[in-house]
Amino acid sequence: MNKADLVKAVAQKANLSKLDADKAVTALLEAIPYALDEGEKVTLYEFGTFKNVVRKAHVARNPATGELINIPEKTKKVFKFAKGV
Repeated sequence: MNKADLVKAVAQKANLSKLDADKAVTALLEAIPYALDEGEKVTLYEFGTFKNVVRKAHVARNPATGELINIPEKTKKVFKFAKGV
């Protein structure tokens, strides 16, 4: 399912015009990354949770040269499905 299919499904389920459904889907898809950037966790019950996970800094080895490389700390956005989904 792509965004157009999602907009069509939302329009049918919520009895909205495709234009209004597109606005709602677009607003949702913009609000989630914004909330994550602000450090918030987004939980949609019976769907799942979007959150930031911090990956610690570590040392890795370049497989081509064998050289040790310092990997800096990184924040990653992740999604976890709700239980039973």
